[in-house]
Amino acid sequence: MEKYTDQGKVDTRSGFGAGLTELGRTNPNVIALCADLVGSLKMQDFIDENPDRFIQVGIAEANMMGIAAGLTIGGKIPFTGTFANFSTGRVYDQIRQSIAYSGKNVKICASHAGVTLGEDGATHQILEDIGLMKMLPGMTVINPCDFNQTKAATLAIAKHQGPVYLRFGRPKVANFTTYEMPFEIGKGIVLNTGSDVTLVATGHLVWEALLAAEALEAEGVSAEVINIHTIKPLDTELLLTSVRKTGCIVSAEEHNYLGGLGESIAGALASSHPTPQEFVATNDTFGESGTPAQLMEKYGLNKNAIIAAAKKVMARK
Repeated sequence: MEKYTDQGKVDTRSGFGAGLTELGRTNPNVIALCADLVGSLKMQDFIDENPDRFIQVGIAEANMMGIAAGLTIGGKIPFTGTFANFSTGRVYDQIRQSIAYSGKNVKICASHAGVTLGEDGATHQILEDIGLMKMLPGMTVINPCDFNQTKAATLAIAKHQGPVYLRFGRPKVANFTTYEMPFEIGKGIVLNTGSDVTLVATGHLVWEALLAAEALEAEGVSAEVINIHTIKPLDTELLLTSVRKTGCIVSAEEHNYLGGLGESIAGALASSHPTPQEFVATNDTFGESGTPAQLMEKYGLNKNAIIAAAKKVMARK
């Protein structure tokens, strides 16, 4: 299989910060807003270079969404920044009414998503945000896998017309994609071709899927690995092409299996090409306090869980 190298572990939120800083230099319409979490969202470089294009709203997330919606009327491209829980659950009404329903060109940028937020515990570890956002008409939902891809996504959404939810995380994870790897909203990426099982992953689980595929190869199993960074719109064509070859699929995500990537895949397959599927995701539960590694292990969000799911789904063919 094609080998991917961990170029050094770095948090995906820093990829957002790097992308936002570059946008500050290249796109004068980009405005940044934050709800008292500048350090956590890695926004300081943008602020230092563009102090007149930053709004600190304080701990007033609902107000931040309303301000962002208003800024678009004047042709600005607002990027809001706070934790994923506060970017979605706390402000769902404002996003629905002022941004999605109105079709406003707001970029909702959310760090500290999933259980890898870690020690802050269940109240901050949102595992429902993808579902909340993908159900909103017209909302694009993106969940990149590493630093490089998060930076590429940040640059890409500035060019996209319409509301976007961009989800990224806190922990330092493998940075394995390259700057040359194309990033196109709505287009998945085949990282490894295979014939026995399709492994589809998003966010932090993409690297784990690659590790799983490597382990499976050692056992004589040929696994196709697909990075779905855009959950909505879903690259249904790519998924169908793969499962018509492999005959089974595993979806892997740091999110509840209800409402997430796996559910979107299941719906697409049910309507076009019914296929055995196994889900690697949290099982309708809240998180708890612990280190990211401990939590990923406890909730079955790692290489070993993907390997087990692959073996189980292949037996169902």
